[in-house]
Amino acid sequence: MPAIDTVVIGAGHAGLAVSRLLTLEGRDHVVLDRGRVAESWRTARWDSLHLLTPNWMARLPEWSHTGPDADGFMSASQFVRYLERYAASFSAPVLSGVRVEEVSAVGDRYRVVTDRATWLARHVVIATGPGGQPRIPAALEGLGADVHLTTSADYRNTRQVAEGGVLVVGASASGVQIADELAAAGREVVVAVGRHNRMPREYRGMDIYWWLERTGRTARTIDEVRDADEARREPSLQLIGRRGHHTQSRNLDLRTLQARGVLLAGHLVGAEGERVSFADDLVDSVSGADNRMHRFLDTVDRHIDQSGLTREVWAAERPKTVAVHGAPSTLDLAAAGIRTVLLATGYQQSHPWLQLPITAADGSIRQQRGRTEAPGVYVVGQRFQHRRNSGMVDGARHDAAMVVADLVGADRAAVAAKDERCEGKAS
Repeated sequence: MPAIDTVVIGAGHAGLAVSRLLTLEGRDHVVLDRGRVAESWRTARWDSLHLLTPNWMARLPEWSHTGPDADGFMSASQFVRYLERYAASFSAPVLSGVRVEEVSAVGDRYRVVTDRATWLARHVVIATGPGGQPRIPAALEGLGADVHLTTSADYRNTRQVAEGGVLVVGASASGVQIADELAAAGREVVVAVGRHNRMPREYRGMDIYWWLERTGRTARTIDEVRDADEARREPSLQLIGRRGHHTQSRNLDLRTLQARGVLLAGHLVGAEGERVSFADDLVDSVSGADNRMHRFLDTVDRHIDQSGLTREVWAAERPKTVAVHGAPSTLDLAAAGIRTVLLATGYQQSHPWLQLPITAADGSIRQQRGRTEAPGVYVVGQRFQHRRNSGMVDGARHDAAMVVADLVGADRAAVAAKDERCEGKAS
């Protein structure tokens, strides 16, 4: 059994960020992945998907976007190539096609068993991301066998979806994007709308993520929120990664879907055969999302006034209110011509190979700033791991810096000042 300092599990952006910092520290390590670099972006994303964050936010340790379209949005395939170039830039020690079967304690070390080899490591960094198994709502247990049930992880394009209408469950980024694509292809679409976060793609001349960063929202830590569990379950922003000359072409929200003829309903509460039922909460969900959006846009306006950021072209145009009417309480799928239920309800973490007492009942890994209860075992890339943007491409670099600082025994506070290592090299 070969001994090694550190095993990193996962060769996505988070695992590569850790690998880059370990390389800078001269630490012997290996990065294991069941597939290739950025495997999830190759096999668990739909064809038309683009990142929600602009290219200038694709910052990693010693790496940043230097192309001509800083305000554009990389497609999934472009992002795969971006991470491949990043890995190649420092000869990341990635072993592809390696499936981890067990991580267990052996004295003060950890045994990492895979289908190809076994390592004895001083440290293990779990960088498998916030995903896992698609979450299947219990409300669908009674769904009829004749209705095709699929998830956003399996969706690739409209052609692969069975003919007929589609019920999309979930109205965060994935749900509204897929519903919009299906409706544009001429499908009859119903969206079961739960709690969601609405934002304009741009506000007062700048991308919404520019404002989120400028006002300190992305850097907000888990210690600053009232309910950590609720914050980590926060839905993704109702956005799409695209640019356009007109506001309407940039924004994607429930109003956009309504304009395409999509029917909106409350969140799904039950299924019996081919009849599904919805809660009477659509008005509350929509108004709640609008209120949260306007509170943040008020923050932006105050920030502009207080900081002197004044430009005549920055008109305060805000999205119009979503008009909710005719929301059904039940729906006969067969009568409506709906043959597919597509779930965009998020993921539940699953680590069946992790033989350490560090997971919570929901499958998530218990941690504080990346450090778990098992000495020498860390996690990077989780949702709101420490900062609000921890689960994003741009945020993992901060958590990676903290983890590697702890791993090498450095002063975490001192290293925090160095976690901006993302400039100076072409991408």
